[in-house]
Amino acid sequence: MTETETPVVGAKHLQWMTATVREVIDETPRVRTLVLDIPDWPGHKAGQHVDVRLTSDDGYQAQRSYSIASAPDAPHVMLTVERLPDGEVSSYLAGDLRAGDQFELRGPIGGYFVWTSALAGPVFLVGGGSGVVPLMAMLRHRATAKSAVPATLLYSSRSEADIIYRDELMHLAGQGDGFTLAHTLTREQPAGWNGLKRRIDRDMLQTVGFAADMQPRIFICGPTPLVEAAARDLRDLGHPPSLIKTERFGPSGK
Repeated sequence: MTETETPVVGAKHLQWMTATVREVIDETPRVRTLVLDIPDWPGHKAGQHVDVRLTSDDGYQAQRSYSIASAPDAPHVMLTVERLPDGEVSSYLAGDLRAGDQFELRGPIGGYFVWTSALAGPVFLVGGGSGVVPLMAMLRHRATAKSAVPATLLYSSRSEADIIYRDELMHLAGQGDGFTLAHTLTREQPAGWNGLKRRIDRDMLQTVGFAADMQPRIFICGPTPLVEAAARDLRDLGHPPSLIKTERFGPSGK
């Protein structure tokens, strides 16, 4: 589950922990990554998420879910948060929060939308907007594990300025280790743009992704319409539903 302004349900057995912000990284004008120190962190798998709880001085609490951006073996937990219109939690995390500030979280949560380097077969990642966050955790895990599993990321953004992790993704794609990166920009393209220029569709999935007979593991994350359409198209292209994992969040205007 990537960032969402939907109230969280479940995970009641997990204990709340205190996270201290170690560093704040601006990814885009609307997106920030929080690098966290969490003394009691139990470890996580790529693709899992956490619940974040904020408490105001008058006792009011707000709780939301955010995907973990860091690889499982990274020294610090990282959350990447997009500031949403009227988002009471994301506005604070992606706007007001500073190094040294603290907040509560619990996790990791989720066992369905996860990938480990021990899994065989190619990996096809499809993301839209901040839906790239859990997919980036998978790519970071792949890199640190020195995995040679073929992997492709098809990433849809509004504009070049909205591409999260742009420089790191370019670096990973240049390593020559079997990772392929494909960007598509849906609203604005800079002069000289040679990438794709439309929303993700069936033809794009077929051209960029792996053939169904290669049995790739597929992970799709982004706005609900993108996720549902991509999953349907991939099934129509012959990919087994059992190999297609999805996470979705509310409308983002994409």
